[in-house]
Amino acid sequence: MTFTANHLWLIPTLPLLAAGLGALAPSKDRRLAAGSAIVAMAVSFVLACLALQSALQAPATHAVANFAWFDLGASTMRLGFLLDPLTAFMCVMVTFVGLLIFIFSLGYMQADANFKQFFCFLSLFAAAMLGVLVANSLLLLFICWELVGLASYLLIGFWFHKPSAAAAAKKAFITTRIGDLGLLLGLLWLYDATGSLLFYDGGQGVLENTALASLAGQTLGGSLALSTAIGLLIFCGAIGKSGQFPLHVWLPDAMEGPTPVSALIHAATMVAAGVFLVARVYPLMQIDAALAAAPVHALTVVAFIGAITALLGACIACGQNDIKRVLAFSTVSQLGYMMLALGVGSWTAAIFHLLTHAFFKALLFLGAGLVIHAAHHEQDIRLLGGLRPKMKITFATFAVGMMALSGVPFLFSGFWSKEAILHAAHAWDVSRLPLYAGLAAVVLTAFYMTRLVAEIFLGQPRSAAAEHAHENSAVMTIPLILLALGAIGLGFIGTPAYPWLQARLSGTELHSSLHHLADGSGLMLLSIGLVGVGLGLGWWLYGRQLRTTADARDPLVVAAPQVMAALANWLGFDELYAATVGRLNHFTATLAQGIDRWVLGGLVNFLAQLGIFSGTVNRQLDEDGLNGGFDQISASVRGSGQRYAQAQTGQAHGYLRVMAVAFIVLALVLVLGGAR
Repeated sequence: MTFTANHLWLIPTLPLLAAGLGALAPSKDRRLAAGSAIVAMAVSFVLACLALQSALQAPATHAVANFAWFDLGASTMRLGFLLDPLTAFMCVMVTFVGLLIFIFSLGYMQADANFKQFFCFLSLFAAAMLGVLVANSLLLLFICWELVGLASYLLIGFWFHKPSAAAAAKKAFITTRIGDLGLLLGLLWLYDATGSLLFYDGGQGVLENTALASLAGQTLGGSLALSTAIGLLIFCGAIGKSGQFPLHVWLPDAMEGPTPVSALIHAATMVAAGVFLVARVYPLMQIDAALAAAPVHALTVVAFIGAITALLGACIACGQNDIKRVLAFSTVSQLGYMMLALGVGSWTAAIFHLLTHAFFKALLFLGAGLVIHAAHHEQDIRLLGGLRPKMKITFATFAVGMMALSGVPFLFSGFWSKEAILHAAHAWDVSRLPLYAGLAAVVLTAFYMTRLVAEIFLGQPRSAAAEHAHENSAVMTIPLILLALGAIGLGFIGTPAYPWLQARLSGTELHSSLHHLADGSGLMLLSIGLVGVGLGLGWWLYGRQLRTTADARDPLVVAAPQVMAALANWLGFDELYAATVGRLNHFTATLAQGIDRWVLGGLVNFLAQLGIFSGTVNRQLDEDGLNGGFDQISASVRGSGQRYAQAQTGQAHGYLRVMAVAFIVLALVLVLGGAR
């Protein structure tokens, strides 16, 4: 069977069905929940591989399967699925890395009482992310995008009995909603401007020439292109999901979830969604680059936000002592690299780094999970140490991930994907600042990863937990070995001498030549030298003189205590937001409460009292006025009737006397009247 866009719906649907099956399964039926989740991901991986094979047969085309969702007046809201190399590569990555994380979770979560619910949430998370990838409609993408946010909330706060986990889940959900509001506004504006939300639709999609030309031809105030405004609003959603400055603050707190969740969020799913979104709508963001009169270009903003994030995350990672938070800020930094690549015009380099990063960052997080699991949930690197001989497989695979992340040449994938980004930044003629930020982050990345490995694995155990640590079971170590192989081999599909991945993603001719490698040799040598500086500095401070006790002073803390205290406190971003946005929100809430209580509530009370007064007046008028007057008239009529009734005696002589008197009175009136 030839895999087409019509079959894409199966890839996210299978994990979604597994999530439903897990939700309906009895609470004690662990095998059904975990088995269905793993089988669904395995089948989805096979389907993703078939999709990739089909997409690579015609990489320059966008195969779509659009369908009507519902009618809205005279128009029809349509959704669809899109098959191209970008979709296919991402689906393969998410399903494969996700499958390994699912298998790892069998061992890691074995003793958890909510084992069944955990796999249910994992499947929902994977299904939502896969839905984002296969969507040919920005509306369908947004629906799945919000499901990703829901699943992340459930997983980050999975251990909700811990106040820190519950708070982290709320923080992640609310912070990402800020960015999602921008995405929603961009979505609505794009629909208003083009009448469609389909990416590709036979020439009428929003990423096709007709719509792009129309958007580029419309300007707002200050010569701002409409495409730029919409692109920046869509980028807001990517800032939130991919933890970019200034909405990066939720990502380190996501470490409160179980370690497999951290690996899934930080490597394969949630944070990758923002980078994928910008890559998907790249033609929309790219069209304003030719408008010289525009005051700002969307991709320029993307480049500088990415550069700031890359450097910021790397700096803060140097001051962390929690093993997972070091890796979390590392993820922030690497996502900044990806956004930097997108901004400087190389979306293929960004996707290349996204794919390699998924493997070595999942490897690092799962390796950290093994350390935490073996050390009885100890996460402070100052209380570890000496784990190398106790956990040989974990150490070897973690070292592979460390070298891939640090960009050690030439064997490790992170080196090639990071070099592609740095070369793209070097070729960007707008500014050199993103390149300088990227080079600085190269040094810092190698430094903090060397520090991390030295503190965890070298020296002597510095706590009872580290002393009694041991290697974990095969169900948790085998996924690490497979990820380590990917962290090594994946880089060779995108080297400058053989840029196979970039050619397939862009649908262009593959030109393999050693000249491409030689052309960028100067910058490559500089990058290699900076990696060496970072590794050497890390070894000089932490490897040469190993920590002997848990309370021994950190060399950098001794050298720069205030700087390290600021880095350990995440540069005070949480306090800054609490003092500004938090206080503004508190003031706004207090003002709203005051308006509700004293203005609106007072008005309601006034109207209520006015109603009571009106009711009282109406009652008085009704009872004393209308009813009283009517009663008096009735009494008068009744009295007259009684007197008249008394006059009706029924005696004829009485009536004759009355008539005689009346006749006499009438005669007198006539006589007197005639006399006058």
